[in-house]
This record gives sequence, C-alpha cells and structure tokens, in this order.
Amino acid sequence: MEGLIILLVIVGVVAVIAIVAFVVYRFLRPKMKEEKIDEQQVVKENLDRYLKPIEDEETANQVSNYKNDED
Repeated sequence: MEGLIILLVIVGVVAVIAIVAFVVYRFLRPKMKEEKIDEQQVVKENLDRYLKPIEDEETANQVSNYKNDED
C-alpha cells in the first residue's frame, strides 16, 4: 500500500510540473504576427536569388521576345 502512495505522489508531481511548463510555454513564447504572403512576391524573390540580370541590351531583347515552339 505504501508503494502505491509513493507512485501516485510521483505521478502527481510530474503532472503538476508538466501543466506548469505548458502554461508558461503558452503565455511566454513570443507570438509572431502573421503576415499575408503574396505568392507572386515570393516567386519573384526566389527567382531573383538564382537568376542574374542580363546586362547586354541586345541579349535581353532576344530573351524577352523568345517564343517557344511548344507553347
């Protein structure tokens, strides 16, 4: 009987610690405000990160006027 009481006390203490830790986590963690994500802006930023701008004007013209035969 005494072993059962010790087990219940240990389980109770662990439960109280877990509840206190959860409450502290919920109230103290920094809340990030959600920004509306513009998908086009994200795509543009990703492409700009990988692609270099074309410096030659003639080449830039050819690229902008390129038509794919499959399209």
